[in-house]
Amino acid sequence: MIERKSLIDRFISYVTIDTQSDPESSDTPSTQKQWDLARKLHQELLDFGLDDATIDDNGYIMATLPATSSKKLPVIGFISHYDTTPDFSGTDVKPQIIREYDGKDIVLNEEQGVVLSPDDFEELENYKGQTLITTDGTTLLGADDKAGITEIMEAVNYLKNHPEIEHGPIRIGFTPDEEIGRGAHKFDVKKFGADWAYTMDGSEIGELEYENFNAAGVKVFVKGKSVHPGYAKGKMINSIYIAQDFINSLPRLETPEHTSDREGFFHLNGIKGDVEETVLEYIIRDHDREHFEARKEVLSNLATEINSQYGLELITLTIKDQYFNMREKIEQVMHIVDLAEEAMIAVGVEPIIKPIRGGTDGSQLSFMGLPCPNIFAGGHNFHGRFEYVPVESMLKATEVIIKIAELAAKK
Repeated sequence: MIERKSLIDRFISYVTIDTQSDPESSDTPSTQKQWDLARKLHQELLDFGLDDATIDDNGYIMATLPATSSKKLPVIGFISHYDTTPDFSGTDVKPQIIREYDGKDIVLNEEQGVVLSPDDFEELENYKGQTLITTDGTTLLGADDKAGITEIMEAVNYLKNHPEIEHGPIRIGFTPDEEIGRGAHKFDVKKFGADWAYTMDGSEIGELEYENFNAAGVKVFVKGKSVHPGYAKGKMINSIYIAQDFINSLPRLETPEHTSDREGFFHLNGIKGDVEETVLEYIIRDHDREHFEARKEVLSNLATEINSQYGLELITLTIKDQYFNMREKIEQVMHIVDLAEEAMIAVGVEPIIKPIRGGTDGSQLSFMGLPCPNIFAGGHNFHGRFEYVPVESMLKATEVIIKIAELAAKK
């Protein structure tokens, strides 16, 4: 059995280190404070006796748990990221441990009136009687993805101390800057040397994901002509109005707040402008590759149409692909999903196989030659003050890692 206290203590030791990443920085890691946890993790791996543990100049950590079998077995990797989102403060995290949760409201911060309630987050009811780790209502928790790191470390420690469990080589990888979309950018797949891997970066217990959005970022530049408003008749071109026409011409119901499951969307997530120029920032998301390409074409055609109405090239846009649906790569090696599903069932977890309405390092890694589905880490309400994680979910995730290693050897 996994030592419960060890897991809790390890998790708290990680989340109390501020590792917020910064999208405005060009460094890797994007913030110096990520090094605080990176160096700690590297040292812990060395302390486990993993003598090949390395940390490179960009903060990527890799290590190997040697095989206990003499048979030639596949090399399996487990990967998590140690940065936290820039969307909410990760400074001075004060975790609260709620033992034997009674299913009622949890007052996170009485002074500020912050309450974690099943009225707002109904999935809380699933964890009645369990131990929850929450925030104090002023920061995020950091279970995304320090829960995943904790589970990998606890599994490695357990397997290290139980050599009677037959398994092949296990590769461990910890990355910076996942929350700003760069977690896999400088990941050395060849050096990692795994046949396949799993990111421990999902949410609720049972999640097993091998589909994600195709994603692109779009900037729409709208030019105008500024003239003194008192003498503007027939001369002024207000870029804000043209931008408004562009926005209103897109399907209103194909936006995040109106879509679910495998439905894609256009999302206007930024706008800045004046009469002379307005810039719109969109993201495009779709699970279907053909639909994804069609969405890009819709934006390009719309710009062309509005330009033709004015007889001027007032709108230009740039479209940059961000990542693609890893299903394209995982479908070729579905046994790695089947293995994870079997491991979950073996430890008493009901698999929840569904597409990710987002991205994951596993997507980029899959297209870099390392097939990499995503497994639950157990947390909920990521990126904000209401984040929490049930300890029992973390324990089960740890058991899943161990069971995957064990089943891979048997098969």
